[in-house]
Amino acid sequence: MSAPTLHQPSFLLANLKADATTKPLLQRCQDLVRIIDDYPAKELHLIFPWLVENVFGSLDGTISGWNLRLLNQRNHEFNVVLEFLNPGGPMMKLVYKLQAEEYKYEVPVNYLPGPVKACIQDGVLPDCPLFHNKLQFPLLGVQTLNVALNPFEFFTFHLAYCLIVPKNAPQGQHSTMTDSAYFLLVDTYLKYFLPIEGSVPSSPFSDSRGSVAASSPRSSSTSFAGYGVHSPSLLKHHIFHQPSVNADPAAQEIWRSETLLQMFVEIWLHHYSLEMYQKLQSPQVKLALLQYRLSMSSMLCQPLVPPGSGPLHTYQVFLPFLSAPPLRCLLEEPFSPSEEHVLVVRLLVKHLHAFSNSLKPEQVSSSASAHSHAHTSPLEEFKRVVVQWFVQQKLFLFLQHCFGHWPLDASFRAVLETWLSYIQPWRYTGEKSGPQPDPDRTVHAKWEPFVHENLLMYTKLFQVFLNRAVRTDLVNAKNALMVFRVAKVFAQPKLAEMIQKGEQLFLEPEHVLHHRQSRGYLSPSQGGSYLSSRQRVVTDMVFKVKSHVYSLEGQDCRYKQMFGSEFRAAVLNFIQVIAQARQTAKRISDQSSEVAANSSFLFWLGLSSADLNNTLTGTEPEESGECLKKTHEFLDRTLDNLCQIFKLNQGQLTQLISNLSFSQEDGPSKQLPDCIVGENGLILTDVGRRQIINGLRRFDIQYQGDPELQPIRSYENAMLVRFFYKVSSLINERLGGHMNMLCLRSDFLGQLGRYYLMDPDYFRPKRSPMSRHTPKQNWRPRLSLRFLASYRTLLLLLLLYVLGALVSLGPLSSTVLLLMGALLYGILETLFRDRLKTQ
Repeated sequence: MSAPTLHQPSFLLANLKADATTKPLLQRCQDLVRIIDDYPAKELHLIFPWLVENVFGSLDGTISGWNLRLLNQRNHEFNVVLEFLNPGGPMMKLVYKLQAEEYKYEVPVNYLPGPVKACIQDGVLPDCPLFHNKLQFPLLGVQTLNVALNPFEFFTFHLAYCLIVPKNAPQGQHSTMTDSAYFLLVDTYLKYFLPIEGSVPSSPFSDSRGSVAASSPRSSSTSFAGYGVHSPSLLKHHIFHQPSVNADPAAQEIWRSETLLQMFVEIWLHHYSLEMYQKLQSPQVKLALLQYRLSMSSMLCQPLVPPGSGPLHTYQVFLPFLSAPPLRCLLEEPFSPSEEHVLVVRLLVKHLHAFSNSLKPEQVSSSASAHSHAHTSPLEEFKRVVVQWFVQQKLFLFLQHCFGHWPLDASFRAVLETWLSYIQPWRYTGEKSGPQPDPDRTVHAKWEPFVHENLLMYTKLFQVFLNRAVRTDLVNAKNALMVFRVAKVFAQPKLAEMIQKGEQLFLEPEHVLHHRQSRGYLSPSQGGSYLSSRQRVVTDMVFKVKSHVYSLEGQDCRYKQMFGSEFRAAVLNFIQVIAQARQTAKRISDQSSEVAANSSFLFWLGLSSADLNNTLTGTEPEESGECLKKTHEFLDRTLDNLCQIFKLNQGQLTQLISNLSFSQEDGPSKQLPDCIVGENGLILTDVGRRQIINGLRRFDIQYQGDPELQPIRSYENAMLVRFFYKVSSLINERLGGHMNMLCLRSDFLGQLGRYYLMDPDYFRPKRSPMSRHTPKQNWRPRLSLRFLASYRTLLLLLLLYVLGALVSLGPLSSTVLLLMGALLYGILETLFRDRLKTQ
């Protein structure tokens, strides 16, 4: 787009809106590049909100924008979009240009995460410092609250929010989630602002003071006060001192990395009840925290900033008024993350591990020294604490929500891999290994603090997963693979011992904390600064583990040990479920082979489906053939790994499986599922549900309605079924009285009539096992011709007519012979049946 002759912003915005509906995306991007270069920030300021919405879509989903989540490499616009939105591209150049002028842009509070929105609406300071001091009070008569964000925050907010807006894909347009422009764009921004090697590139624009204006006054405690372990309600939040802008250029650049990460974490993970934030920690933790904060407040509240301390070193601490949160703040908002959402979260987790692990060993040791601040850059300190302080708490609750609400199908794999990625940070150390990772690689002792400080990530989520797996169809190869993946990860050498040691630390008696020095270990989100002196941090793992558990579960939590006797019984029960699934997979495989052999002749005639493995009730494509062999292999290896994790000997495992085999050797598939008798019949128990899910037992379900109206089978011709039904209905309507009189006779003719006109198997009283009542049946004798619509009957008739033609019989003669044969067969059947009854 050429630059307009009139430079008024209103004309510029109007022209851009007109071009958005007429020009292709490639030309619009080229025009925007020229406009960003040529126009001053004053005029670009008014087009920025419209441009961001035009790119990412509106927050309410009515405007789809550039459909970044649907755009892939097959689209010719793919590379153009990525180049324009690249962190070093024209769009970010516009952001920096506006950032230097300190413009603000409003976002309605209604679009903030539920807990943050509830806090603001109830007058409570949000937990995340990203939204502090940004509330815009509405004008008189306006009901909507807004938060004012700077250009970089506004851009990253829309970038993050684009993921959780429902996606409306045009008909016929599909995209692989991990190949979309949005997924690659998020990956690019993470690598740019959270670099594994080197430092964050400086912004190209500066304000009049020679430094880009930071998004807000921040310090180490400002950035990280809301992450990791939640602070007690007595000391909820901080009010921060404004630092010098030119104090530390390196620290000045870190704020963009903090802002991007905070925005991603808040928008993607902060979707759970505020009740989690109201759980108080143990009294000992609160007392130690209070003593530490009070002892530090006099020093930290000094009005003068030490030279070279930078914007991440100075803050003030104030104790807010005590106030109980309103009840409606504790209500959980409805939240159902998509598979794409979870995959992007996994991308974030993997990159943060790689980012944190890129800290060199010498930097880690220097960070722990007493005089580390003179030699450690803000980026290095940021790497050291980024996982624990930014992601741990919100990711745990996010995963816990997904574990409890995700459907019991194979799509849960995305959630599972996200969890496994977080609890295995040693996979992202950057160390080069072979093409296949060594499954027997021992977990190094240096990861023990990480395991202890994330104890619930290992223990509680494993228990929740086990409870979920028990209710899953493990005959399905995809579900069996997920169970195997979890068992394989937890069976890594030394990992189970680290988890068990962490549980022992948590179970250490509370009175031990009273005898420890009042050194005041301060967890991240309790207001501590990650740049504060390492002399003030107590490496007391008992304190750390207890603080971690109490912050997420509350001080009155009842911790269930992963290696305790109660959960061990659940593991043994799960092993029985796995053994049942193995037997079911073998039985289905054997039956499939039998069906395939019996149906080979019909398949040769083209009257049977080629997919013979799916003819069994309850089988799916992934539960047949080679997949059943994979299922057996996955479950076998899962049993071995569980024995290794929980120290079960082979004798115990063999005894469990043999007991199960003995109890089911008399044809378990013919037994009813486990039930209890209720007022209206049988009621399934939890054991019965598992038996049905795993195919071990099932109800004998039979059609008990009108045989003429049962669904058309695959071996029947639908047109002939409907034709013969009309013919037989017409005959029954006109001759029904005569047929009834014939069947009421007690002589041989009556018996012969009942043989042809009444099905003894169908008219036998039946009832459902779920009901105590037998349905009343009052069927009259009638003629049924539906058997003539069966392909097998038609084939047999065709062969008989061909045989008659070979012996010079015409169609009429063959028909007469067939009717006589059918009559003779009925007479003989009636005579012999009566004789068998009399004997």
